Amino acid sequence: MQTFGPRQTIQFKPQPLKVIAIGDSLIYGYGDKEGGGWVERLKRRWMYGEREHVLYNLGIRGDRTSQVKERLALEYKYRGELRNRYPDRIIISVGVNDSPRLGRKAGRNLTDYDQFCQDIEELLNQAQQLCPVFFVGMIPVDEDKMPFLDCFYYNRRDQYRYKEATKQACAERNIPYLDTFDLWTSRGENWIKNHLCEDGLHPNVQGYQSLYDDITQWQPLQLMVEKYPS
Repeated sequence: MQTFGPRQTIQFKPQPLKVIAIGDSLIYGYGDKEGGGWVERLKRRWMYGEREHVLYNLGIRGDRTSQVKERLALEYKYRGELRNRYPDRIIISVGVNDSPRLGRKAGRNLTDYDQFCQDIEELLNQAQQLCPVFFVGMIPVDEDKMPFLDCFYYNRRDQYRYKEATKQACAERNIPYLDTFDLWTSRGENWIKNHLCEDGLHPNVQGYQSLYDDITQWQPLQLMVEKYPS
């Protein structure tokens, strides 16, 4: 009589989490010649981790909210891989390039405030139709170094207005928002200056390391990773 050994159980390796990070130079990592920015640092951490989560850096220097809104759907679609599996989460960071005043300190904002509010709401609505969304805020600039490129007068008063509008829009949609502007401000003026590049706009190596630390310790991001798949 033929006998059979014990049945073998096939164990399937869990699929890694797929995330796109989209936005401006804060996503891109401009100014960090060592680590490549906070997204690159996080990508490396996930790449060599047990689950090998995937993180796409879709940051473009100078992008405003309207530009991110225009490219979001296609960027998301093109990151589909095996079996047309699209990204599971979206991290957005944008808004600072909407806020500067043009030509002089009292010039008009590059993006009118009311238009910005409409753009940010449309961007968040569009993103939520794709998958769960997380938002990382802007950081305070060094006004003493303005204008940027001899044209753009960034200032913290306008930054605050634009980030508060974004924060409110996220709260209305239950989107986790990391207020990096307030975090950096709470650490003092000398700390801010020591963590910015000479242009007064972009984080330096230490600034991106600090962003990486704040973001990886952010509870919503930790839960996103720990509970996947849920």
